[in-house]
Amino acid sequence: MPSGQGAGTNPIHNKQKKKAAKELDEDDLAFKAKQQADKKAREALAAKAKGKGPLNTGTQGIKKSGKK
Repeated sequence: MPSGQGAGTNPIHNKQKKKAAKELDEDDLAFKAKQQADKKAREALAAKAKGKGPLNTGTQGIKKSGKK
């Protein structure tokens, strides 16, 4: 048995401290709502663009004709 070095595997010592409940004011609530709306919009856009393949594969650019 380890002699008091580190947490070990004992579940009693592996508990994390509880986070203090934060007071959210109107600005925080508005910010969180905006973040959720942005996330939903991004997901919708990703679902819409899915299956179209890469838009730019890097092979475009200056095209040279085969003639000399």
